[in-house]
Amino acid sequence: MRLDKYLAGAMQIPRSAARALVARGAVTVDGAVCRKADMPLAGGEAVCADGKPLDREEYVYIMLHKPQGVVSASTDGRDVTVVDLLKGAYPRRKLFPAGRLDKTSTGFVLLTDDGAFAHDILSPRRHVPKTYRVRLDTPATPEMARAFEAGVVLADGQAMRPAGLLPDQADPFWATVELRQGVYHQIKRMFGVLGAGVNALHRTAIGGVELDPALAPGRWRPLTPQELERLRAAAQPRSKKKNL
Repeated sequence: MRLDKYLAGAMQIPRSAARALVARGAVTVDGAVCRKADMPLAGGEAVCADGKPLDREEYVYIMLHKPQGVVSASTDGRDVTVVDLLKGAYPRRKLFPAGRLDKTSTGFVLLTDDGAFAHDILSPRRHVPKTYRVRLDTPATPEMARAFEAGVVLADGQAMRPAGLLPDQADPFWATVELRQGVYHQIKRMFGVLGAGVNALHRTAIGGVELDPALAPGRWRPLTPQELERLRAAAQPRSKKKNL
């Protein structure tokens, strides 16, 4: 990687600003001042700008608590997007949501610029579980739970994979749902076939990583290394998961 590209990514600045830093002698590589912006880096070099060590992340992984009214997209001409909520914290990154929530739904949205990672999280072959809290307009029943476990067939004839449904003991109008696939409006359509409407939907976890309870709606933070590793493990092919 060229030095100016490394600096732009590590400092979240334009490439032209990175070249200006190099030109004025503000950048050192392994302790020596470098004035060549196109100097190739092999990886592992100690790079400093104005005396401060830099560490460029190859990709970014963000946990965000999506509020109602925000759309799961990178850009939108009318509505606020999940990327807008970061308020320009990563101006040089092309972030996007790895999976979507409806505009009226809330909860855990994963943002990244790692396309391969997002593909693994979303791939129907990887069976990464996603957990939701659901508010219904009628009590959840054992019959509904058995239907989810067997695999609900939607009104259009599309058969869903087996899913988990656990009605709350204290209030059966609330239930916990676990899915291992992602189909448009899947939860609402599954309950619709069973005669129940969904009044609220909140995603609480992806791949066993739970939404941080300290994150208020609209707030975000980077994933910890442990959380990222858990997601990577959840997205491994099924044959590898069995060998863990």
